Amino acid sequence: MMKRVVVTGLGLISALGIGLEESWKKLIAGETGIDLIKSYDTTDQPVRIAGEVKGFEPTDYGIEKKEVKKLARNTQFALVATKMALEDANFKIDETNADDVGVIVSAGVGGIEIMEEQYGNMLTKGYRRISPFTIPAMIENMAAGNIAIYYGAKGPNRSIVTACASGTHSIGDGFDLIRHGRAKAMIVGGTEASVTQFCINSFANMKALSTRNETPKTASRPFSKDRDGFVMGEGAGILILEELESALARGAKIYAEMVGFGDTSDANHITAPIETGEGATKAMRAALKDANIPLEDVTYINAHGTSTPTNDIVETRAIKALFGDKAKSLYVSSTKGATGHALGGAGGIEGVIIAKTIAEGIIPPTINLHETEEECDLNYVPNKAIKADVKVAMSNSLGFGGHNSVIVMKKFEK
Repeated sequence: MMKRVVVTGLGLISALGIGLEESWKKLIAGETGIDLIKSYDTTDQPVRIAGEVKGFEPTDYGIEKKEVKKLARNTQFALVATKMALEDANFKIDETNADDVGVIVSAGVGGIEIMEEQYGNMLTKGYRRISPFTIPAMIENMAAGNIAIYYGAKGPNRSIVTACASGTHSIGDGFDLIRHGRAKAMIVGGTEASVTQFCINSFANMKALSTRNETPKTASRPFSKDRDGFVMGEGAGILILEELESALARGAKIYAEMVGFGDTSDANHITAPIETGEGATKAMRAALKDANIPLEDVTYINAHGTSTPTNDIVETRAIKALFGDKAKSLYVSSTKGATGHALGGAGGIEGVIIAKTIAEGIIPPTINLHETEEECDLNYVPNKAIKADVKVAMSNSLGFGGHNSVIVMKKFEK
């Protein structure tokens, strides 16, 4: 018999704020963290806006100053968000449980700012000036590796690279490990720090980003008729998943129960989803089947909802193909208008959001949504959060390469 799995701790760093409560308060108030880029000079560049994390100092959270240069920014985010999640869960890792605690925390592009900086050093100063910490700082698995090192988790440890689906895949795989008895607790989620000159301009040259530089706060507008691309974000979302029996034994608070995971591949195109949305439909169907939850029980979907012309209509088609007449009675919102799109970190951030949504009974809005096109005709919770009894919530993540990943949580009942 498979184990039941619950969410007992949440850690969140986003463009909205550092910490779960600050980010959540602003999210449900309809605020956004998107603004002009401050971290580098954007003069004469096509995209000058992003959802940057503001005021983040890793030394404020126990990372020694001498260690900071050895850690990519996305790893710093992950370490601090993990600290927050462990404290939120009141979960201590020690010699009595370390072997039963694992980590799956992932990124899409990893320490890309390290690569940019050190490649620049090589070009201007020669290869001898490349830092010996370059590779262990920039590779994608180092967030998971460093979390284990810093906090002593000796169970299963890995990272998953599926572009913008990485964080959601990480949550799903951690869930699988616990319910099959391979771990009693997992630190899971996603992290990303992709607001860099190289990364932003690479996406800009693909015509994937919004160019509404004069109005940054309304640039990301998922499902809006006049959407023109996504806005880059950054941050980390970390969840503590626990075997129910262990969580109850230690008197843990429980945000939600994790009940389903589904993933598929479009096998179609390196960047574009299938126009019908069938890959996403199949992933949602698989997740609900895994959860043994009927369509009519679903209350809320946190959509991938990137604000690109293609994604939002394809995802809407996918939802309608699965839910049929039920689709228009669902609450569907994208929180990327508030946070920006944090690539591999997005699934972690949005996993935190659906757990908090279930616990609080408040559905965050899709901001900047004033007019939709004819085919985008679902209830996207426009501009204002609503109170609702959220019994079942889903989170969708769709990544370049055709990766589709979906998780399902429900309100916990003994």
